[in-house]
Amino acid sequence: MKFTTLFAGLVAASMSLAAYAQQPIVIKFSHVVAADTPKGKASEFFAKKAAELTKGKVKVEVYANSTLYKDKEEMEALQLGAVQMLAPSLAKFGPLGVKEFEVFDLPYIFDDYNELHKITQGPVGKMLLGKLEAKGISGLSFWDNGFKSFSANTPIKTPADLRGKKLRIQSSKVLEEQIRALGALPQVMAFSEVYQALQTGVVDGTENPISNLYTQKMHEVQKHLSLTEHGYLGYAVIVNKKFWDGLPADVRGQLDTAMKEATTYANKIAKEENDAALEGVKKSGKTQIHTPTKDERMAFKKALAPVHQKMESRIGGDLLKAIYKETGFDPSKL
Repeated sequence: MKFTTLFAGLVAASMSLAAYAQQPIVIKFSHVVAADTPKGKASEFFAKKAAELTKGKVKVEVYANSTLYKDKEEMEALQLGAVQMLAPSLAKFGPLGVKEFEVFDLPYIFDDYNELHKITQGPVGKMLLGKLEAKGISGLSFWDNGFKSFSANTPIKTPADLRGKKLRIQSSKVLEEQIRALGALPQVMAFSEVYQALQTGVVDGTENPISNLYTQKMHEVQKHLSLTEHGYLGYAVIVNKKFWDGLPADVRGQLDTAMKEATTYANKIAKEENDAALEGVKKSGKTQIHTPTKDERMAFKKALAPVHQKMESRIGGDLLKAIYKETGFDPSKL
């Protein structure tokens, strides 16, 4: 009788262990933008691919629109292991202590996606992601969002039109210097708080890729948009290093493949989504859109060129030279 009871207990325990072993590995993927933005769609794409390629061994739970963590909370949550995956904007890494990432915040450092991808998909991008290891973070990939444009409640045709305006920015010393170079007042604020701040006049304007402006309905409280495309906004997809290194090698390989496919998808739809969002802003009739002339664009470039020199010691001269070599940009000649 005792033997039978013991045997039954062992069978039950082994069945319980087998069931436990079959439980999927859960990856909580948190981000702060809407689900219908390029990042939102790409994160869902990755979740789907991860499930397919691992045959259900991995379940990626995507939490959009700051439903899990806000801007200022998510990085710490990742390092503590409360969440496994993020795709923060590149400006978030400066405050973390990896100042080299602030090179992406420099105005007009990339003129188009081709120049950008020489960096994000080349040796320089790989080197930058490697610098996150010391922070307990593994960098997997760069995802595009798009090029930022200025919005406000007054027309923006020249740099002088932004003088004295309170403009919302992410926490970045480079972006602070950029706004000051225009004679405006930088206001650091969480992304989830921007709409209300614009609506109530706490800030006068902002800088965003059009997909963010449109999906967060900021165009409804901004009368003017100027397509300055003065800066780039992108993301680095990152994971908790301890969690990532602890995954079975085959699963990690499958997730790497899923990430490569998601990156191709993310970068493909980024421009499409921004173009569609611009049409949405136009159709709304709530915002007047200005496309700068060649001379107007050059005026913004000249006004912002000194930011490069001022930030060189912070970001690193060698890194800047490596990027200038790849892109052909030379702020000293403006």
